[in-house]
Amino acid sequence: MSKLLHKPLRVFTLYALVILVLSIPVYYWVVDTIWLKELDVHNKTVEGHIKDGFKNSSLNGRQITDAINIWSRIQPGVKISQVRATDIRKDSVYEVIRPNPYAHEVFERFRGRSTYFYIQGKPYHLSVETNVEETHETMLAIAVVTILFFILLVIGFILLNRKIATTIWQPFKNTLNELKRFDLNSHKSIQLAASDIEEFEELNRVLGKLIDNNIAVYNQQKQFTENASHELQTPLALLKSKIDLLLQNGSFNQQQLALITSLNTPLARVSRINKNLLLLAKIENHQYADEQLIPLNEVLDETIDILSDYALNKQIRIDNLIAEPIMVKGNKHLLEIMLSNLVVNAISHNIEHGSIALAYQAPVFSIANSGLNSLNKDTLFKRFVSASAQTTNSGLGLAIVKEICNRYNWPIDYTFAENQHRFFITFQ
Repeated sequence: MSKLLHKPLRVFTLYALVILVLSIPVYYWVVDTIWLKELDVHNKTVEGHIKDGFKNSSLNGRQITDAINIWSRIQPGVKISQVRATDIRKDSVYEVIRPNPYAHEVFERFRGRSTYFYIQGKPYHLSVETNVEETHETMLAIAVVTILFFILLVIGFILLNRKIATTIWQPFKNTLNELKRFDLNSHKSIQLAASDIEEFEELNRVLGKLIDNNIAVYNQQKQFTENASHELQTPLALLKSKIDLLLQNGSFNQQQLALITSLNTPLARVSRINKNLLLLAKIENHQYADEQLIPLNEVLDETIDILSDYALNKQIRIDNLIAEPIMVKGNKHLLEIMLSNLVVNAISHNIEHGSIALAYQAPVFSIANSGLNSLNKDTLFKRFVSASAQTTNSGLGLAIVKEICNRYNWPIDYTFAENQHRFFITFQ
């Protein structure tokens, strides 16, 4: 997965490479055209000097011949020869590739000018040729320069990309960091820094509005849960007392007695769910504010004693492997609830003749129990969702454990390996 800023950088780099590669033949054509025009001007200038020199001279025929020979030797590329009047043609410019007279077996490109003029009434042909820069040398020079500019361009792209990432995108990073730190249970709205970039400022406004709405809905739902749990407490207690009174009345037949007795099971389940919802509401509202150093060993021993009969009925062995004293800072009542729920969960998701092992390796407390199938990690700590299809609990036990861990910033993790469920809590 690549970063957003790297995607346009790759596109820009590829685009620059394509343009620069295509520019090489364009550069060559432009340079070659300019160079040929300069050579044409140079050849025409040489032609003018030669014509003027012979026009203004007062030499005889022998001297003219000697002068032509001398001029051809001292002026490379210049050739003067006498022609017939019928051979005179229009002035022209040409190119030719032939061996260099000064470098044998080396073919080079020459730019020439052909013209005709008269010396003392006799027609002569004049050709002026100039060596053109080697094509491959020109292409090589242009390619090298292009590659150097491409390297500089890429370096510039990278530096600019980093500059943009650290300046222009800084408001986005600030917003992202604030969202990572945001906790719905904190009851605090998110504070997003102002930005002078319109898109980021609009993003911050939309996020702020969305989070405020979520906080409001969350508080309403939490308040409703707390109020409903409080209101249900009294009717549930009255209903249970009425059922107890009916059971004390012996005027029922066996079928009626069994029916009334069966009401206790769902009533106890509803009462337990109601208590757990009240507990969650109190934890979220930070009603357990008092904190102290608590001996974890003592709380754990009390929890094991209370649940030993429950484990014995299911033929499950509990091994407490913690020997060293452990002190934990928090609320004792919440710590008791957390350990109790963890042990109950280990018993519920165990096998016949299974075992539970409690261990501590500073600063990590672990509880492991035997099992056959892994729990669903996606729904493990969600409310009213059972972590396993093999149990019919309310799905609030581990949710309460998670809420208590969040309350004190204790990371909690779960693994399943070698037929062992393991929960790890890091006390910080």
